[in-house]
Amino acid sequence: MKLAIAAAALALTLAACTTHNPSPDEVRDRTARATETVKQDSKAIAQGIKEGLSSNKSDASHPLDINSASKTALTGLPGIDDESADRIIANRPYASPNQLVTKHLVTRTEYDKIAGRITAK
Repeated sequence: MKLAIAAAALALTLAACTTHNPSPDEVRDRTARATETVKQDSKAIAQGIKEGLSSNKSDASHPLDINSASKTALTGLPGIDDESADRIIANRPYASPNQLVTKHLVTRTEYDKIAGRITAK
């Protein structure tokens, strides 16, 4: 991230320097402004990514329905890899989340990690 900021600031500085011969103070000022802009943009992007990732997570207040969840959503659960998600999808529908264990799709230990985050509607 810091490298990207420095590269952007350097590029803007070089572009500014090619149009006329600015004083060292002008170059420092332009570089500082460009760096600040890149920092603000980077923070906004990072915050957006963070919010997007947290909204995709399931929790007790918004449990994931194992009967309709996508493979991507299922693999977002702790301990659920691509193969486990494929098995869960292939064995739908479920009357209760515990059927993941009774149908031997996940171990009891794996189920205990996700039990509060899933439901079967």
